[in-house]
Amino acid sequence: MRPPTKALARAKINLALHVTGQDRRGYHLLDSIVGFAAIGDWVYFHPGARLSLDIGGPFGAGLDAGTDNLIWRAAELVGGTGSFRLDKCLPVASGIGGGSADAAAALNLLSPTFGQPGVDAALSLGADIPVCLAGEPVRMGGIGGDLHKITLPSFAMVLVNPGLSVSTKDVFNALKKKDNPALTGHPDTPDHTAWLDWLHAQRNDLAGPAIGLAPAIETCLIALRETGADLVRMSGSGATCFGLFRAQANAISAAREIARRHSNWWVKATRLMGSEDPFDHVIRDTFEM
Repeated sequence: MRPPTKALARAKINLALHVTGQDRRGYHLLDSIVGFAAIGDWVYFHPGARLSLDIGGPFGAGLDAGTDNLIWRAAELVGGTGSFRLDKCLPVASGIGGGSADAAAALNLLSPTFGQPGVDAALSLGADIPVCLAGEPVRMGGIGGDLHKITLPSFAMVLVNPGLSVSTKDVFNALKKKDNPALTGHPDTPDHTAWLDWLHAQRNDLAGPAIGLAPAIETCLIALRETGADLVRMSGSGATCFGLFRAQANAISAAREIARRHSNWWVKATRLMGSEDPFDHVIRDTFEM
């Protein structure tokens, strides 16, 4: 009998996100640098003849555990069966790819038996599914399926969410200019200074529309800037923001200070994983379902 397994659905971080146009179907075209945090949701799996899903964790309350859940849809996409449990540790609808990362984790758990879907099939679940399946630093283009590995250094990082869920659809609808310039050529070396200098010259085109819908995002950005972070930006369509630091001690200190001032916010000190980090998603283990 195959042992039970679990996978870490890492938080996806858009270090830069440029919206460069729309295709003939109306899908937005993106040019983005994507990295992953050392924290995420946990997805547990035990093989079985029937498909089931149970949800718990700090942010699990109220989530649909039925056929509309992305984990369920991902399993059906490859004909997978078995028992899943999701420990939801990341805020919902927060711009860090939680649902997509969960679905990708489920696909990685199912892949030894049921294989992986192609890019087009993965995109049918959502634009972030292919990049979350890749699970390592990439430059993401097109509608989400054009992925190219990059050489990214590791950074200490603080993630901050003001307790808001922001609709990605609403943010894109509020974006007035759809044909913005693409990213410039990114560094090809894991040098912290080179990457910070380059990232400062890039942007997140969704930040303005998201702040218009949820002004608390700007408050998060200000709080992170006040800590002296080397780079501060919103991830994805928000509302989660991040600060990058060279030293882990500075990130921990910053997270403590922000949490002290804003006790109702979600604040985590973690690490942005670099290209040289081991990206082991699936962990073969014994546990209680």
